[in-house]
Amino acid sequence: MRKPLVAALTALAIAGIGAAPAVAAPAAKADTKAAAPTLQAVSLAGTVALSNCSGSVIRFPNSLDTDPALVLSNGHCLTSGFLDPGEVVTNQTSTRTFGLLNSAGTRVATLSASKLAYATMTDTDVSIYQLTRTYASIQSSYGISALTVQDTHPTAGTAITVASGYWKTLYNCSVDGFAYRLKEGDWTWKDSLRYTSACQTIGGTSGSPVIDQSTGKVVAVNNTGNEDGESCTLNNPCEVDASGNVTVREGINYAQETYIIPACFTTGNQLNLSATTCTLPKP
Repeated sequence: MRKPLVAALTALAIAGIGAAPAVAAPAAKADTKAAAPTLQAVSLAGTVALSNCSGSVIRFPNSLDTDPALVLSNGHCLTSGFLDPGEVVTNQTSTRTFGLLNSAGTRVATLSASKLAYATMTDTDVSIYQLTRTYASIQSSYGISALTVQDTHPTAGTAITVASGYWKTLYNCSVDGFAYRLKEGDWTWKDSLRYTSACQTIGGTSGSPVIDQSTGKVVAVNNTGNEDGESCTLNNPCEVDASGNVTVREGINYAQETYIIPACFTTGNQLNLSATTCTLPKP
């Protein structure tokens, strides 16, 4: 899982901390029957740096500017450590802080949580904090808008950017496909998004939003990658298909889809795990 690691620091020392973000994978040949989507210049605006991970200020399609803002990261990025399989945390008081970045990656503010609205490492790897400020307040003070979470399943071949607030770095690649199950140590995640090899995310990128370059919307949250070619061990997730066949892809990185999250939040950005369309794990 992509928390800060010695290996990540070593990699930066070799490459240089000022190294440019990874270059996007070569674009596939355009379909002559349909125009290629217009790609946007994705920036670091709206991303945040946690003490040990990355994250982003997010909103849902039905969120209002007057709602308390939310921050998205990984379940394994909690200050209390990893959650056990089957463990779900909801509406827990929190005063965690986040460094808000602008498009250039400059820290412009420190945002504070009022609570940890939801967190789990079961089926997915996600944490969502509610902040003490509204979207309108953040926009008015810093000119930064929240990233919208897409509420439909992402598509293979989509050009994406993994935006790390921790490292202030953008990783550009495409959605290579989806893993039926992704197993890492004691944890198993469902329908995980797999990157093409150009997204060589490192420790500290955990929790980064995965942004669709054609819409600017968040389609997943970055969480892990196979570092050493081992099978199903910590920092070496393996893919398991519906028949139980295991595939190991050394050097390939993954994210957890976020399209199921909006259905679990209601008026005022409040968690509602009882909603009929909500499929997030429950306590």
